[in-house]
Amino acid sequence: MTFLFHRSALLEAAQWLLGQIGSARVICFHGDMGAGKTTLIASICYQLGIEGTASSPTFPIIHEYGSAGESRSVYHMDWYRLNSADEAERAGVIDALYSGSYCLIEWPQKLPEIIPPGAIHVSIQVVDEDKRTLQVLNK
Repeated sequence: MTFLFHRSALLEAAQWLLGQIGSARVICFHGDMGAGKTTLIASICYQLGIEGTASSPTFPIIHEYGSAGESRSVYHMDWYRLNSADEAERAGVIDALYSGSYCLIEWPQKLPEIIPPGAIHVSIQVVDEDKRTLQVLNK
């Protein structure tokens, strides 16, 4: 199923996506640079009750966010700069992936071998300057 949305309707897109993933906690975001992965993830974090603003973890690789009233964290990862599973391990990625918390991953294609079974893959594509499509690639 594909969901077409305007950039001004990111909260609705985030809500739709959360409704599609079921009990999955690892969500992999595929899309070109500038497609809106980080912005969509920030809206998902808002929907999950994250306090503060979610931002791109390009340089630190992983951000951990706490959610109001929840004992679990939400991990936002950007694997663009990762080159090996060893690097991912040193950055804390493996621990986060198996923590049971939400893990929202940008550029998962860099290290597909470390993605746990049951992860959901999502594509975000640019339609035009103001519109995007979301598609769950597997369930």
